[in-house]
Amino acid sequence: MEATEKKYAALTQGFVDRLNHSYDSRRDHLLTLRKLILENENKILEALEEDLGKSRFEGVISETLFLVKEIDFSLKKLKKWMKKKRVSTPFLQFPARSFIVPEPVGVVLIISPWNYPFQLLISPLIGALAAGNTAILKPSEVAPAVSSVIAELVPKYFSEGIVGVVEGAIAETQALLDLPFQHIFYTGNSHVGRIIMEKAAKHLCPVTLELGGKSPCFVDKDNDLQLVARRLMWGKFFNTGQTCVAPDYVLVEEETQAALIEAMKKALAEFFPFGAKDSPDYGKIINERHFNRLESYLEESEIEYGGERDKSKLYFSPTLLKATESSKSMKEEIFGPILPIIKVKNFDEALSFIRRRPHPLAAYAFSRNGKLLNRFCDEVTAGGMCLNDSLVHLTSETLPFGGVGESGMGAYHGKKSFDIFTHYKSVMKRGLFIDLPVRYPPYKGKENLIRRLLNWLG
Repeated sequence: MEATEKKYAALTQGFVDRLNHSYDSRRDHLLTLRKLILENENKILEALEEDLGKSRFEGVISETLFLVKEIDFSLKKLKKWMKKKRVSTPFLQFPARSFIVPEPVGVVLIISPWNYPFQLLISPLIGALAAGNTAILKPSEVAPAVSSVIAELVPKYFSEGIVGVVEGAIAETQALLDLPFQHIFYTGNSHVGRIIMEKAAKHLCPVTLELGGKSPCFVDKDNDLQLVARRLMWGKFFNTGQTCVAPDYVLVEEETQAALIEAMKKALAEFFPFGAKDSPDYGKIINERHFNRLESYLEESEIEYGGERDKSKLYFSPTLLKATESSKSMKEEIFGPILPIIKVKNFDEALSFIRRRPHPLAAYAFSRNGKLLNRFCDEVTAGGMCLNDSLVHLTSETLPFGGVGESGMGAYHGKKSFDIFTHYKSVMKRGLFIDLPVRYPPYKGKENLIRRLLNWLG
């Protein structure tokens, strides 16, 4: 893996040479990244369509435009984020001033998944560049068209001392993880997340892990079910259900289950009036291995809607299941266009159901009852939460995005993206014209004096 080591060495030298430390250089690199996206948007969207069957609209709002807006927000706030912050100093240290100084951490590694293969690679890069770091990007080999585009474009826009790209699969990733990065940012599953943590520990390298989990959704009987169904079906089947924060299962009271399912069917008929298979707005499963995995979830459950599939085209229709807690579809994150619907007796049973499972990356609840929503917010632990809608909490730069427990550690978006790639250095600057001799040896007889002095100074 000599080429990988050379890229790492070039980025290390770029960091040592402070190529991205000043405000002007950080700003220029963010503008360059913005230019890369806008000048090559069609090429990026075509690659997304090739890998995932992603429509242009979905590609724009969830990948290219999403990133441009994130860059614009970072550019607007960058000067403020970079400023050193004056903090108070103990009077005992007079004369002195104290500061917290943001500084870059070094060379960072960003490893992306295949489901949003462009956005989830470039979004952390925005924070890394804003914070003044250099970076190696490892795109997902499972989305080969996007990986190829990234490998082609990045060297055209960035010098080898600022951003590098390493393509490949397990061997290449292992080689990268053997290098002493100063931060690793990984988006993917918890199994690989554990491997990355173990590798990073050898270098005492901090990690940000954006994982997944079974994101629950509770639908209360006190609702406009048609509106709930539209918002829920959109969030679930966006990107063909291959979204880490997609509602993974729905809990609904028995008296409301049938009406909710009918409302869901109606919403899907409105979204895809001629069927999802022929719709330009519905994508495909990423590959045959994931197709087979999804197909296995249809066992032990009653199909209420959908279930049509065509392996030759990696087509898997939007599918609604009547399920139970023991159903195969409830054993792990689905990550595809299948939605199990489970009946519960009441809201308390739904809360209990959610709380005895690992903490999810997202949690959703729909209700007109404000007290019920407050309880859901207070009593459910999740990486993030959206009440009376799905997915849209990810669009806010002011809301950090990240997991908790099994769903990950660390958060990003907005200032949090700057923070995770920044070391906040504590600095005290003292004057030289006053010096208290009580601090110096010999210490005999000084203990009571120092106690009185500290008490007096508070």
